[in-house]
Amino acid sequence: MKKWSFAALLMVVVLALAACGTSSKEKSGTDSKVETIEVENNFGVEAKDGTKTEVNKTVKVPKNAKKVVVFDMGFLDTLDALGLSKNVVGVPQDSIPSYLEAYKSADYKNVGGLKEPDFEAIDALQPDVIFISGRQASSFEEFNKIAPTVYVGIDTSKYMASFTANTELAGKIFSKEDEATTKLAEIQTKIDDLHKKVTAQNDKALIVLASQGSLSAYGAGSRFGILHDVFGFQQADEKIEVSTHGQTVTSEYVLDKNPDVIFVVDRDSAIGEKSSVKKTLENDLIKKTNAYKNDKIVYLNAETWYLAGGGLESVTSMVDDAAKALK
Repeated sequence: MKKWSFAALLMVVVLALAACGTSSKEKSGTDSKVETIEVENNFGVEAKDGTKTEVNKTVKVPKNAKKVVVFDMGFLDTLDALGLSKNVVGVPQDSIPSYLEAYKSADYKNVGGLKEPDFEAIDALQPDVIFISGRQASSFEEFNKIAPTVYVGIDTSKYMASFTANTELAGKIFSKEDEATTKLAEIQTKIDDLHKKVTAQNDKALIVLASQGSLSAYGAGSRFGILHDVFGFQQADEKIEVSTHGQTVTSEYVLDKNPDVIFVVDRDSAIGEKSSVKKTLENDLIKKTNAYKNDKIVYLNAETWYLAGGGLESVTSMVDDAAKALK
């Protein structure tokens, strides 16, 4: 039998250990040399009975993540504006707004609905990071088992701070800090100009969501409260309750508040259903309001406001939408 020298045996052991190490790395999908960024998730999950559970979890996100799954349309909008479309591998394609329709192509994997994610499809993509918002919040732990998951839902009670933080986070993760800073500054300039004109005009506004023949009103601090809190429109009703689904109102209520401007979000058209908003809204009672008489019923871009607020492109569009009331 051929005898092995000590040096030869040592070399065999070293090669075997190296092979085992490579196998382990490939299986785990991680590399100790990959730079990561720690991101804190702090958000509340509201149950159907109204109770809230707080989620506080820090995750490590790979710097310059190559494979990204995005459920929040505003954050997808921001990634798109920063030139990061090639980093996105999966989106809920049935909920993509038309201005982001490129993400409906076969270049991207459909990962289910906003409220019913396809976890098998997501897992198959082996993403580096997953971005979610309110509609997926209750499934955070399930997402986080697949890949580091980051909550990027907008806090409407502090809209600009939340929007800015999300944009800066995108810039930090994907090495786009300068681009993010520049775009935020451009948007702030537009907002400052709008705010100056709005406050000089001193109109009282009412925001309504129209859906299947019914109306809901939203005020400051609400999902559409940026019109009051940031853009400067006064509220026609200071007592509107702050809630996710708005305060149910009637045409009589609208006439009683008699707003100078009525901002309308058409939910039906946003989700691809037949819209009857004009029939619902422009009835004999509402035609008596100052808003109707002065041609200041402003139909907002429903997809932007209902599906994709809080993105670099959508916030810019929202400023332009609100400016339509300056007549």
